[in-house]
Amino acid sequence: MGKDNNKENKYSIIIPTYNERLNIALIIYLIFKHLKDVDFEVIVVDDGSPDGTQDVVKQLQQVYGEDRILLRARPRKLGLGTAYFHGLKHASGEFVIIMDADLSHHPKYLPSFIRKQKETGANIVTGTRYVRNGGIHGWNLMRKLTSRGANVLAQTLLWPGVSDLTGSFRLYERSVLEDVINSCVSKGYVFQMEMIVRASRKGYHIEEVPITFVDRVYGSSKLGGSEIVEYLKGLLYLLFTT
Repeated sequence: MGKDNNKENKYSIIIPTYNERLNIALIIYLIFKHLKDVDFEVIVVDDGSPDGTQDVVKQLQQVYGEDRILLRARPRKLGLGTAYFHGLKHASGEFVIIMDADLSHHPKYLPSFIRKQKETGANIVTGTRYVRNGGIHGWNLMRKLTSRGANVLAQTLLWPGVSDLTGSFRLYERSVLEDVINSCVSKGYVFQMEMIVRASRKGYHIEEVPITFVDRVYGSSKLGGSEIVEYLKGLLYLLFTT
C-alpha cells in the first residue's frame, strides 16, 4: 500500500497550536534546518490563541513564504482531532506529519521518519519513547510511571502492535490518515490512541522510530487529571469497539 519510494514526495506538516507564541518560531526554524532537501509545507492550525501566536506565524510567513507556512486559524478551541482534520483539508502533500508545537517533538527526528517510510514502504511511521534509544526528558518519576502504566495497560488490553500508543509524533500516508481519521470518534488525549489502534485493526503497515520526548520548554502542560479519566474511559471504549 506504500507509495513509489523512488519518487520525491511532498510532506505536509500539521501543527495544532494554542498559546504557543514562545515556541512556534523556534520549531519552524528547526523544521527548515533539518529538512533542507525535502519538499514540505507547514500548516499551523491555531485555535484562536489570545497570546499572539497567529501574529508570530504571519511574521514567519514573511520570512519563509506563504506557500511554505500556511496559517489555517479557527475561532476557538475545537479539539485536537478536528485540528488535524482541518489541516488535512488544506494539505497538498502525499504524506502528512503531525507533531506538537511545544518542542516536545524535536524536528531533528523528521529525517528518520521519512527515511524509515522510504525504506519500508510503511503507511504510518510513529515515534516511540518505549524502545531502545527512545525516552522521556523532563518528567518527574510519577509522571513517567503514570505514562508507562497507561501504555502497558493499553498494550495488554488492545494488542495494537506498536510500543507507544499515546504519542502524537507521526508520519501518515495521506490517504491512510484520511481513512483512519474518519473512523475515529474520540477527542483530546485519547484521540492519538484511537488513531493508531484503528490503523492497526485496518491492517495498515506501521513502523516505529525511537524518539526522546522532551517536556515543553515554554508554557504550561495541558495534561491533567481530567485527561487521565478520559484516557481510561477511551481505553474501555476501544476495548469494546475495535
